[in-house]
Amino acid sequence: MSVLFTVLVTFFAGMGAGLGTGFAGMSAAAVISPMLITFLHMDPYMAVGIALSSDVLASAVSAYTYHKNKNLDIQNGLIMMASVLAFTVVGSWVASRVPSATMGGFSVFMTFLLGVKFIVRPVMTTKEAMQGVSAKKRAVQSVVCGMLIGFICGFIGAGGGMMMLLILTSVLGYELKTAVGTSVFIMTFTALTGAVSHFMIGGTPDWLVWVLCVVFTLLWARIAAVFANKAEPKTLNRATGVVLVVLGVVIMGFNLLS
Repeated sequence: MSVLFTVLVTFFAGMGAGLGTGFAGMSAAAVISPMLITFLHMDPYMAVGIALSSDVLASAVSAYTYHKNKNLDIQNGLIMMASVLAFTVVGSWVASRVPSATMGGFSVFMTFLLGVKFIVRPVMTTKEAMQGVSAKKRAVQSVVCGMLIGFICGFIGAGGGMMMLLILTSVLGYELKTAVGTSVFIMTFTALTGAVSHFMIGGTPDWLVWVLCVVFTLLWARIAAVFANKAEPKTLNRATGVVLVVLGVVIMGFNLLS
């Protein structure tokens, strides 16, 4: 019975994480961690490590799917990734120097608000409009925005995927598919870095839970990415918005239970 319960918990955790990753470039840690902590009573540090490692393959497969459909900006994605990783370290250092604040719910609430935003005010930017921005200006924007995202992620410890999606669509003017494709591309490497460091510090995970989370997240991320790349922009905005709103509400509920 306990094995069946573990399978059910990891299935729904992987489904939520995979849909969030494939549709919106959302970090799997936002969904998987609270579910493992609440229902399987797992150590929070290890739960985050399992969630991040689940994110690696799911984000990589999603990024490949978006790239295959020409919805991925690799050049500026690499530039942004470098500044995100560098300033995550800076943000973590600053956070260690100031009194701890309860900002863990920030990324969850932002997930909910971003979902509402996609439903009410969909991103209808076209690729033609994106190409109107010079390569030099885009590169500078990528560095500056990556610094901001990295610092916030390092400081509050969460919210990377949602911050990237918000900034890519609202500040850099990306159309939604390219924004998500670029976001999951970056998240592949940031999640890998986080997962390796968690397991090096915290030790080996519960292998059954780890395998189930990785497989289920990968499966649902693939399904979501394929659907997203075939959908019309308005349909994709609504689908993404609904997924984010539901996930935001569910995660807030788990946080109250834990």
